[in-house]
Amino acid sequence: MFPFFNKKNSELETILQKIQINQSNNYKDAAQENLKEFQKVFEECLKTNQLNEKQKEYYKKILSDLIIQMKNYTHKDQKVTW
Repeated sequence: MFPFFNKKNSELETILQKIQINQSNNYKDAAQENLKEFQKVFEECLKTNQLNEKQKEYYKKILSDLIIQMKNYTHKDQKVTW
């Protein structure tokens, strides 16, 4: 009804929710896969001009923050403490 009120991309937001859920459940590998998916969908949105300038900057910032945050976020680096 009011398309200008749609400030966020639903597909990207869904992937971000998956990342958050997997991080909170300590599913590191799944969160990494979701990050790759987010990056792929974001790039597709950029190529097809589905995002306005504010959305581009918003999701670009989120992507860069997630890449930094999840740089060594894997079970391979986890130390066994038992």
